[in-house]
Amino acid sequence: MNALAKGISDGGIVTWRNLMNVRRNPDWLMAATLQPIMFVLLFAYVFGNAIGGEAGGAAYREFLIAGIFAQTVAFNSAFTVIGFANDLQKGIIDRFRSLPMSRIAVVLGRTTSDLVVSVVALIVMSACGLLVGWRIRGSFWDALLGYLVMLMFAWALSWVGALIGLAARSVEVAQSAGLIWMFPLSFISSAFVPTDTLPAFLKAIADWNPFTAVINATRDLFGNRFGAPPTGWPAEHAALYAILCCLAIIAIFAPLATARYRRVASK
Repeated sequence: MNALAKGISDGGIVTWRNLMNVRRNPDWLMAATLQPIMFVLLFAYVFGNAIGGEAGGAAYREFLIAGIFAQTVAFNSAFTVIGFANDLQKGIIDRFRSLPMSRIAVVLGRTTSDLVVSVVALIVMSACGLLVGWRIRGSFWDALLGYLVMLMFAWALSWVGALIGLAARSVEVAQSAGLIWMFPLSFISSAFVPTDTLPAFLKAIADWNPFTAVINATRDLFGNRFGAPPTGWPAEHAALYAILCCLAIIAIFAPLATARYRRVASK
């Protein structure tokens, strides 16, 4: 068996092991779904009329859901951070090191299992969105592509989480480090308001933010419009830019996370 096939095979075993841990600790899955539901209800019904107007509240709720989807899968990368930090602290990585398995399998298995958690979270969030009035206005294939772009983004960010988790010195540090960078990424974007409403210097950042690209691409594919369509190259080529951003994140952070795991496992 060649190295790639062995890495995928071993990664599948590690993925299954991590999913069994989620089953034994359902509070992880609850945390991945309850917080986004609270954000939907908060923004849809507390801020919705203020932002969208009395007549535009329903349109704003459709606009909101793609942003909540992206925030949900981004915040789920914190589970990758905490999962690795927890395995390091408990000595699980040392046990993996003693097994005849591919070095990339542990990192691949962790990111893949957290991708499965993101799939479950998106299903729950879609049901919640339907309850508050969100609808997919595009075709079935456009909607499917929208979900795939969102999951590609989730998997890309999990590699960032893997690197942070392997670099963290404790679970407590990992909990902070895994979330603190998410807040500017998610809020300086088109997640909750159109970028045209932001100050000029923040608008420039938000327009090129990969988070915004994924959200705009998903909105376009779902057919969820609100206000004037965004302008500029990133917005006009949102799907292409979103995919390029995801590929760039994976190309940068997958080798870094794998190299970091090799250094940690060799100690």
